[in-house]
Amino acid sequence: MPRTIRRSSLRGQLARLPVVCLALLGSMACTGEEAPPDPDAELRRDPLLRANNYAERAPARFQVTLETSAGTVVIDVHRRWAPLGADRFYSLVRGGYYDDTRVYRIVDGFMAQFGLNGNPYVNQVWKSELLVDDPVVETNSRGRVAFAKGGRHTRTTEVFISYKDNSALDGEGFAPFGEVIEGMDVVDAFYSEYGDGPPRGDGPYQAMAAARGNDYLDADFPELTQIIRATITTGG
Repeated sequence: MPRTIRRSSLRGQLARLPVVCLALLGSMACTGEEAPPDPDAELRRDPLLRANNYAERAPARFQVTLETSAGTVVIDVHRRWAPLGADRFYSLVRGGYYDDTRVYRIVDGFMAQFGLNGNPYVNQVWKSELLVDDPVVETNSRGRVAFAKGGRHTRTTEVFISYKDNSALDGEGFAPFGEVIEGMDVVDAFYSEYGDGPPRGDGPYQAMAAARGNDYLDADFPELTQIIRATITTGG
């Protein structure tokens, strides 16, 4: 038989509830305890913050499609040309690193460069993920794609597409890992009016682009060509 609770007893229990709740809240305020910070919150938001998860071996040959605001570009990658570079590019594309990024550096008649992530925290992580140089097997002719670098063994995430025969770069250790096979006219149409960055010009400042990401580039250089998405189209 269901238990019946007397109305007077119920009123008494309800009257005591606020006192108990206030006492509980008071004890929490006195201790000053807060929920501990979640160290993995940012990682869950952007897995690219854990660089060691992106070290896949690339197929012997694969293609990458860049969907850009100027049109579509297809890059044919040959792992034998530069194995370490091909592996890094493959892993970054598969991880979505180049999605929603900007072609931030254009030097007319020389090259177009991209590869800074829109999230400055990701840039901070990857700037120390240095690659040992690959031997230069192929020349840096028009349409070839290679990693940018600032000295021996300093390749990280930034790549460039040559606008002309840049064979002079061969002797400096820039090892092409692929070439544009579709959409070189699109590469030629990448927005270039801002020019090179300081100190050679007034275009995007590389250090600022790394430190502030898309917030800086979109605010100060809104016409830059956008890489909407990069995907593996064959292989893998």
